[in-house]
Amino acid sequence: MTQPQARRIDGAALLDRLHAALIRYVILPTPQAADAVTLWIAATHAQPAWAHAPRLVIRGPEKRCGKSRLLDVVEATCHQPFITVNSSSAAVYRSITDDPPTMLVDEADTIFGPKADGNEDLRGLLNAGHQRNRPAKRYDAASNRVESIPTFAMAALAGIGAMPDTIEDRAVVIRMRRRGPGETVAPYRHRRDRPPLRTLATELQAWLRADLVVLEQAEPAMPLEDRAADTWEPLVAVADYAGAPWPDRARTAALTLTSEADDNTHTSARLRLLADCRTAFSADTALPTAVLLERLKADPDGEWAEHGPAGLTAMKLGVLLREFDIRPATIRFPSGQQAKGYARNDFTDAWSRYCPDPDIPAIQPRSDPVPGQVVPFGRGSRTSRSSANSAGQHGTASRPGTA
Repeated sequence: MTQPQARRIDGAALLDRLHAALIRYVILPTPQAADAVTLWIAATHAQPAWAHAPRLVIRGPEKRCGKSRLLDVVEATCHQPFITVNSSSAAVYRSITDDPPTMLVDEADTIFGPKADGNEDLRGLLNAGHQRNRPAKRYDAASNRVESIPTFAMAALAGIGAMPDTIEDRAVVIRMRRRGPGETVAPYRHRRDRPPLRTLATELQAWLRADLVVLEQAEPAMPLEDRAADTWEPLVAVADYAGAPWPDRARTAALTLTSEADDNTHTSARLRLLADCRTAFSADTALPTAVLLERLKADPDGEWAEHGPAGLTAMKLGVLLREFDIRPATIRFPSGQQAKGYARNDFTDAWSRYCPDPDIPAIQPRSDPVPGQVVPFGRGSRTSRSSANSAGQHGTASRPGTA
């Protein structure tokens, strides 16, 4: 008989109060970041309803950027905080149940950085625990059987610098910065300020636990797709459940922070080379290997002139491109010259898949779109500023036997 009363809780007002508490003690980089952290904290109170457990990455370029203070507020308002400082991996694993705690990791660079020896089990848990039903397997010699240990739990990680891609790709990433002139916050005193925040956490739990089945069955319209949609779905579901302005604020935050993460992603050397090859080709349909290398290494801001003692070589170029099934061939050019080189057509599939040109519309699927289908939020591409010198004489080409 308590459920109708629980339904009368004003969830939007609770989120407003949580948001106000957050910005009282912490300067967030953007309003969208504040909204995202608010929704992430609220989502921790309904973890049994979610298929994915998004991470919250709180990172800054240097010390004194507010990372630990933000983690203090998260600890005071989230569901059953579990701080992993000096905790053994076995203790952490054994603390995760069907209704898991919220894992909090300060100075996470000690787990993922160069001095991270001995934390393999904890790194494995943080990587695997993003998705439900990814248990860790351990052999128990005493009982002579294999145990399945759950890993699913939401986690907040604070540290200096970027976290590994395996973490940030599954995370809401908050890029903290030092307070500027005129930016002030209220001092946070654990003994004075934490109790009212824990009371707010209790209210959030009562609100969201009243309808776990509804939240579990929610399929909110997402402005993202793939893993980004998995990560943000619990936050958007909470916003939709609260109503008022929160559904729009959640989707705006999802788009904004995902776009920021894409812009700051450190792509692999292969992807950077693939994108720079598109710039180097310009309008040419084929290029000798020597000319392609010349154009790649001509960019003064590029990396290829210093890629090895003599810069990028033909052999290294071939090794990097081979992963995309792009290989050199003997090509006959309009001048009659035959030389080892690359044809533009061999790159087009990889370009469309890994670094699509934002100025070229995506190819529409042949099947009719599903009514209400969300437009994918695509990733941009990295392009080099190298000039396409030596162009023109390489405008057309054919492979031997096809001319």
